[in-house]
Amino acid sequence: MQTLEFTAGPEVEGQRLDRFLTEQCKGITRSALQNLMEEGAALCNGSPAPKRYKVRAGDRVSITIPDPRPLDAQPQDIPLDIVYEDDSLIVVNKPKGMVVHPAPGNPDGTLVNALLYHCAGQLSGIGGAIRPGIVHRIDKDTSGLLVIAKNDEAHQALSEQMSVHSIHRVYHAVVYGNLKEDAGFVEAPIGRDPRDRKKMAVTDNHSRYAYTGWQVLERFGSFTYIACRLKTGRTHQIRVHMASIGHPLAGDGVYGPRNVIRALNGQCLHAKELGFVHPATGEYMQFDSPLPAYFNEFLTKLRKESRQ
Repeated sequence: MQTLEFTAGPEVEGQRLDRFLTEQCKGITRSALQNLMEEGAALCNGSPAPKRYKVRAGDRVSITIPDPRPLDAQPQDIPLDIVYEDDSLIVVNKPKGMVVHPAPGNPDGTLVNALLYHCAGQLSGIGGAIRPGIVHRIDKDTSGLLVIAKNDEAHQALSEQMSVHSIHRVYHAVVYGNLKEDAGFVEAPIGRDPRDRKKMAVTDNHSRYAYTGWQVLERFGSFTYIACRLKTGRTHQIRVHMASIGHPLAGDGVYGPRNVIRALNGQCLHAKELGFVHPATGEYMQFDSPLPAYFNEFLTKLRKESRQ
């Protein structure tokens, strides 16, 4: 059992307590936190507080996280592309097509299954039974870098860096169309699509602030190769933001055109750069992942076609 404590700043004045805790406890879902709050696990200034309580600047908020239940996920001997590892954390390069954690439809063969085998029990429990050690996620069909916490102290420190947007994350992508400017940004809230609950959308309805900066790396006329720098990390953020300005990701069968590029087997998106302050040493560390084969092959094809 672990108790997490936070002090509310003026920037969150008036925010619902469940939303405040969701933003602070990055490894725990909002629904899981709400369940804990209904059980009286959340305190505000020493007294139990309902999830609808409006936070005030200076409030001392704490929540007690129970010990994780026995894992349903089983260790599996699945090869991992390990970029860095020590006693506190592990940085992996996730391949396209691998799901991060077990879920309906993907009960095994996930990154978590592989981590349980490789780390042999040395993973943070903050993420719960299904997401041990998972600080942040990327989609199944997105490749690239992820950092995983091996203990609760590292998990909490990395989550705090996520909450104040200090973790450096750069993704490379190929989008449809020719962006007019060489650089720009999309600053628009993201929430569940009110017309399709399986999708995300730019919406003001139960949404959260999101910011994606982008820069053109190469132009091909009908496609553009870009780098995206994230300030926030909302579900499907880059995919939703780029689609919202008329430039969906190549290969994206959810937010892109119906005539999807099937040869890409999903969106052309790669988590290329990841940087953070090491939770134990205080040293800033940054990693770079080379573009995978599917991405390079698509760029080669576009370059060839643009010269014709």
